Amino acid sequence: MREIDTDVCVVGGGPAGLVLALLMLRSGLGVVVLERLRAHQREFRGDILQPGALALLDALGVLSGARERGARELDRFRLLDGDRVLMEADYRLLPPPYDHLLTVPRRHLLDELLAHCRRSPHFRYLPGRRAGGLLRREGRIAGVVADGPSGRCAVRARVVVGADGRLSRIRRLAGIGAGRTGPLGQDVLWCSLRTSPGGAPPDEVRVVRTPAGPVLVHGGWPDRIQLGWTLPQGHGGALTASGLEPVAERLARAVPEYRGLILDQLRAPADLTVVDVFSARAERWVDDGLVLIGDAAHTHGLLGAQGVHLAVQDAVVLHPVLTGALAAGDTGAARLAAFERRRGPDIAAVMRRQSLHNRVMHAQGTYATRVRPRLARALRHTPLYRRALQRVAYGNPSIRITDDRACGWA
Repeated sequence: MREIDTDVCVVGGGPAGLVLALLMLRSGLGVVVLERLRAHQREFRGDILQPGALALLDALGVLSGARERGARELDRFRLLDGDRVLMEADYRLLPPPYDHLLTVPRRHLLDELLAHCRRSPHFRYLPGRRAGGLLRREGRIAGVVADGPSGRCAVRARVVVGADGRLSRIRRLAGIGAGRTGPLGQDVLWCSLRTSPGGAPPDEVRVVRTPAGPVLVHGGWPDRIQLGWTLPQGHGGALTASGLEPVAERLARAVPEYRGLILDQLRAPADLTVVDVFSARAERWVDDGLVLIGDAAHTHGLLGAQGVHLAVQDAVVLHPVLTGALAAGDTGAARLAAFERRRGPDIAAVMRRQSLHNRVMHAQGTYATRVRPRLARALRHTPLYRRALQRVAYGNPSIRITDDRACGWA
C-alpha cells in the first residue's frame, strides 16, 4: 500500500476544502487533498456566490480567474406571489465592487482554486479516491486510508479535515452524528434549461409561489435558466416515478413563462434531479486530530444561496486555528474546538434566518400576502433594510483572511 506523509489531509475537493488547502499552502504547510470525483464535470445546484464570498475569493486572488472562465451577475432576490413582491433583497444597494450575486459554474471556481494550489510544491491532489477508513495513533486520528483506481493509499497527516459534504463519510467514520434536525425537510426537483434563441437568462433570483409549490428561478452561465421546484419531503421521488411527461406538464403550469422550454427540453429522466433539502448541525465538529467544515459540519437549505459562502468562510476561520495548533504541536480536540466556538454562532444565525425565510415562503393569509409586502416596501428606504441586506450578503463582517506575516507566509 502506497504511503504519503503530510501536514494536513483534506478529504473533499469542494470550495471549503480547496480554499483551506490554498490558505495552508501559503502558510508553508504540506497539504494532500483526497477527492472522490475524478473531474469537475458534475452538475451542481449551489452555484450562486454571495458578496461576502466574492470579497474573500478576491482577497485570495482567485475571483477574477473564476469569472474569466465564465460567470453571470445577478442583481437581486425576489419572492413573488403573482405580481406582488413579498420579499426583496436588492444587491445594487450595496457598495461596489461586490454589489451583486454571482452565479459561476462550480467547476470554474474549483478549477481556478486547484490551479492556484498546484503552484505549491507542497501540494498533492488525489482525485478518484474514496475514504475507506481513518488511521489512528495513540487514540487520535492520524490520517486516512483511501481507495482509488491504482489501489489503496494511506495518507498520514498531523490533522485530517473532513470537507466531504453533507453526507460526509469522514464524519461517519469518526462516529460523529449528523444532527439532522431542521424544519427545512423538502424535496427540490431541479432542472437546467437553455434559453431560446435570442433570449437571455433572468438577471435576478426569484422564488415564485404557485399552487403547485414554490419554484426557484435564476439565470446561469452562459445561457441557462435554473429551475428548482420545492415539494414536501418524499414527494419528489414519487412524482418522478409517475413519468416525465406529467411532471413536465405540472412544472410548465407552475411557471408558464417557461412552458415552451420545459416541454421541449425535459425529455429524459436524467434531465430532472431530486435534491433532498434539509438543515443539520453535526453533534460536534472536532475530534483529536480531526476537524469538520462546510456541509460536513453544518448543512443548509438552498434558500438564500448560503452554501458556498459559508464553506469559504469556514476555511478562512479555521486557517489561523489550524496553523496555531500545528505550530504548537497540539491538534487535540480541546484546541481545535476553538473553530466551533468562533463559527458556531454565525451558523446558528444563518439557520434561524433560513427557517424564517422558509416560513415566509410558504405563509398564507392576508398578513403574509398583503400587509407584509407593504411593510417591506416601507422599510426599503430605511437603515434597517440595508443592515438586513448586509447580514444576508456578508454574514459575519469580521471574517478576514489572516495577514500573511501573522501566519508566516512565504
